[in-house]
Amino acid sequence: MIAYPLLKPMAKVCDITKKGSLNGGRYSNRTRATQFNPCGAIRRYPNLQKKTIFVPELKKSITLNVSTKGLRTISKKGAFLALKDAGLI
Repeated sequence: MIAYPLLKPMAKVCDITKKGSLNGGRYSNRTRATQFNPCGAIRRYPNLQKKTIFVPELKKSITLNVSTKGLRTISKKGAFLALKDAGLI
């Protein structure tokens, strides 16, 4: 038996807001009212971007998977405070 190292797949979760995937519907209410509805639920993922953010207080850059709402949070609070609140620093 071969022992493989523990590799964690990169989750589709924002590093700042901790926002992950949701389970949602695919049809409008009018289509649901009809007799034939072939599709069920669909997985909806957050709009994640891979960004490198420079933190002047630490004098280094940090690469993050961050949602667009998380980018707005970083713009509003500042990089250091947003990363500190998220528990990344």
